[in-house]
Amino acid sequence: MRRRHPLLWKMAALQVCFCLLLVWLVWSWGLQVERNTYFLEQPDRIALAAYAAEAEQVAASGDAQAVERWRVALEQREHTWVAVLDDYLQSLGTTPLNAEQVSHLTFMRKLSWPMSKRLDDELPYVSIAFPQHPERGRLVMQLPERLLPPGLTPWTHVLTHGVVPVLLALGLGLVLYRHLVLPLHELRVRANALSAGDLAPLASSRVTRRPDELGELARAYEHMAERLRQNLHQQRQLLRTLSHEIRTPLARLTIASESGLPPEQLQQRLAREVEEMRRLVDDSLNLAWLDTEKPRLEAEDVVVASVWEALVQDVHFETGWPLEALVCELDSRCQLHVHLNSFAQALENILRNAIRHSPEHGVIRLNGWREGDSWWLVIEDQGPGVARDDLERIFEAYLRLDGTVGTGFGLGLSIARRAIELQGGELWATQGGQGLRMNLRLPAANV
Repeated sequence: MRRRHPLLWKMAALQVCFCLLLVWLVWSWGLQVERNTYFLEQPDRIALAAYAAEAEQVAASGDAQAVERWRVALEQREHTWVAVLDDYLQSLGTTPLNAEQVSHLTFMRKLSWPMSKRLDDELPYVSIAFPQHPERGRLVMQLPERLLPPGLTPWTHVLTHGVVPVLLALGLGLVLYRHLVLPLHELRVRANALSAGDLAPLASSRVTRRPDELGELARAYEHMAERLRQNLHQQRQLLRTLSHEIRTPLARLTIASESGLPPEQLQQRLAREVEEMRRLVDDSLNLAWLDTEKPRLEAEDVVVASVWEALVQDVHFETGWPLEALVCELDSRCQLHVHLNSFAQALENILRNAIRHSPEHGVIRLNGWREGDSWWLVIEDQGPGVARDDLERIFEAYLRLDGTVGTGFGLGLSIARRAIELQGGELWATQGGQGLRMNLRLPAANV
């Protein structure tokens, strides 16, 4: 299955957004700052255009003396150089342009252009065409000092090229810190706690609810910690149970060895106690192996009726339970795709548990039906049954309910459930018509 790497795409999208924001800062906002600092403000443009309209009105009279008087008056008013020119850049007043003034006409600027001092610290020259008839002339003047835009000051440079990019970088760093560093720090703290023996869960952490790689890592950690908690609990329970259960046969062995029984009876008693201890150890180790190793079981097609027939023959020989009381209502069409030995062990444990809690010669039935790709098997006995609240507890290891009869260590059903689950099946208990009903769901063979 291909991984989508959502965290990678999030980081890529974040970097793209940051780069686009920087481009906007340099282009759009920087251009706006430049317009606000190097371009004439709108009222100043209107005032200069009004001067051009006045010059056009005076020049329309054809009186060069009047044009000259108006030009001189504007020069005195604005303290700058002013010229009114025709379309051939000739003066419309009485004073002709000298060579130096003609040279200024090479560097004229329009009102919409940026304004700044030249390299020789000279104010710029502005050319304003007559608004009504541009072809008839223009007003040329050196921009008054009071109208010169301030330009980019050192503080403006610091703001646009220093403070704002730094703030954006800090914002990006804060996002990365909250989205990456904090979760990684929490996982590191949890990992250190795990190495120190603290198996506290991560269930309350927001990291486990994330849909990206960090969430997967946190959930993997939680799964690992849960497995460790289960293994530790099982080990403690195994040691506690073994130390408790072995004491009874050991005590009986001690009493038997000191009882002075005849050799034949003593040998039989010792053999029975040793066999009980062996069975306890074998079952405990088998359960621990199924829980911790979770082996991969090779499946094959198995006829349930054949397995049942072999099991009831062994049970009949060992317990004397009549064969007619162990009823199988399935035929050869009921075939499962399972691991034979594990399935047989699970079925045997269920069968022996049913016999252990059934009245003498009570009937135990096996039947089932197929639904889709699964077979549903039901084993029902005629025992006293189990309280509804205890239907799930009977699968706990080393548990023997109060008031139950018979011997055993409470491991059979636990081993049966582990074996069934390892093959992709389910095992659960319900109340039957007369006793307890064990329900199994297992994959069907492709026949």
